[in-house]
Amino acid sequence: MISKRGRIVGLGIILSGLSACATYQPVLYPNSYYQSVGKTTAERDIRECRQLAESAGAREGSGSTGNTARRTAIGAGAGAASGAVGGAIAGAAGRGAMVGAASGATWGLLSGVLGSGSTSRPAPAYTNFVNRCLREKGYEVTGWQ
Repeated sequence: MISKRGRIVGLGIILSGLSACATYQPVLYPNSYYQSVGKTTAERDIRECRQLAESAGAREGSGSTGNTARRTAIGAGAGAASGAVGGAIAGAAGRGAMVGAASGATWGLLSGVLGSGSTSRPAPAYTNFVNRCLREKGYEVTGWQ
C-alpha cells in the first residue's frame, strides 16, 4: 500500500511532467514591431496563431498517441522478459513475467503520456504554421523552447 505522502509526491511528479510538456512557446526576437506592440499584445498574437494552426488542422502534439501506445507495448514486452528472468531465478517465472509486464507497461504508458523524448516537442507542421502566422504579423521567431 502506498502512503499518503508517496501519493502526493507521485502526483507532483506527474503534474510537473505534464506542465513541462505544455511549456513550448515560440521565442520572439525583440524587433521594432515587437517593441512597438509590447509583450501583452505579442502573447495574445501567439495564442491567436496557435488557435489558427489548430483550426487549420495542424496539431500541436500529433503522433503522440501512437507513440504512447508503442511505448506501452514495448515496455510491457521488455518488462515481461526481464520479469520472467528474475522470476526464473527465484523459482516463479510465470509470476515474475506478469509483474514485469505490468510494471513495464506502466513505465511505457507514463513515459508516453508525460512526453519523454521527442514526443514532447510540438509537431513540425504546427510550429511552421505558427511561425509563419507570427512572421506575417511582423514578428521574428528565433525558435521554440
